[in-house]
Amino acid sequence: MARGLLNKLVSRSLSVAGKWQQQQLRRLNIHEYQGAELMGKYGINVPKGVAVASVEEVRKAIQDVFPKENELVVKSQILAGGRGLGTFKSGLKGGVHIVKKEQVEDIAGKMLGQILVTKQTGPQGKPVDKVYLCEKLSLVNEMYFAITLDRKTAGPIIIACRKGGTSIEDLAEKYPDMIVKVPIDVFEGITDEDAAKVVDGLALKVADRNSSIEQVKKLYELFCKSDCTLLEINPIAETSDNQLVAADAKLNFDDNAAFRQKEIFALRDSSQEDPREVAAAKADLNYIGLDGEIGCMVNGAGLAMATMDIIKLHGGTPANFLDVGGNASEGQVVEAFKILTSDEKVKAILVNIFGGIMKCDVIASGIVNAAKQVALKVPVVVRLEGTNVEHGKRILKESAMKLITAEDLDDAAEKAVKAVPT
Repeated sequence: MARGLLNKLVSRSLSVAGKWQQQQLRRLNIHEYQGAELMGKYGINVPKGVAVASVEEVRKAIQDVFPKENELVVKSQILAGGRGLGTFKSGLKGGVHIVKKEQVEDIAGKMLGQILVTKQTGPQGKPVDKVYLCEKLSLVNEMYFAITLDRKTAGPIIIACRKGGTSIEDLAEKYPDMIVKVPIDVFEGITDEDAAKVVDGLALKVADRNSSIEQVKKLYELFCKSDCTLLEINPIAETSDNQLVAADAKLNFDDNAAFRQKEIFALRDSSQEDPREVAAAKADLNYIGLDGEIGCMVNGAGLAMATMDIIKLHGGTPANFLDVGGNASEGQVVEAFKILTSDEKVKAILVNIFGGIMKCDVIASGIVNAAKQVALKVPVVVRLEGTNVEHGKRILKESAMKLITAEDLDDAAEKAVKAVPT
């Protein structure tokens, strides 16, 4: 939900290509309960809560963690927004419920193991393997807070709004004057003046100003030390006991920092991810699933995007972004074909290779070996150019595979679109 808005607020000049490019970046996303636990380690105020995976654990948590609570918040845990307005495929409405303590076991049981569909999951939905039980806070004011990265200032930027708990996109459109943006000097770090601007932008009603400034500084510390790309709290709220509390949170992390954030990246929940993207990551391939019918295997992100564009130009739709990179092995090419053919929507495959570091004969050998391991039931269009191209073409020809060859990118895209059964 937040990423599209934050980009609008930070830079309103993104083209369609740029917007797509935004989606291909891999960022670790963790569950709400995991984010709350991480924030607690940095001294950030969060509601008391516990994640449970079974009705038995629900029962134990009520006894051990919430013995004096009369009401609890029961939150389904999926890696997508819009849970509150979502619908379970079982028919249960809403992925977030505030209920009496004696009803918690029943509502949690109806969520666990079910599929929740929200505006962000797509019609397939996502499985709820855990629910997060939280104390019900007495909130007197709900606001919005986020930290993300700003291309314009080449550093972090804090975005705050005096209204929260609802769609920030709508608020930004209706009340743009309520949005406060505070860029942070990445070398100097956050200052008291920066934090004060954010707190003043939140227009606090009851929370202590100085304590709130310290909370903002701790949130920034978490953002930097954990290599976050996004820290969004909606709502960040004031409670009746005059505290500023992160009532809900979404955190994304830069995958390039996995080597130094091993504890955080161990939290990755692959059950919430596209299985094709999980398989691609294991094979060290850059893959993003899309909704089209022409599978693409290309070397280089720029050439991959150009290939997708020209497929659209000829009236087709790409089924994926798949960049095998410049040093792919024969085995990686085989894995790439397995991923492409696992997608039932793929009706044709276009292989577009411009050999530089990536040699055309390696790609050709990978295609032939993939055909031996995977039943290729769809047409395959191949365009090879560059290093060892003649050797590559000879390998394909001697394989006796039924391939559609192309001389250039335009020819390849046109043939791929025509190869799709109508």
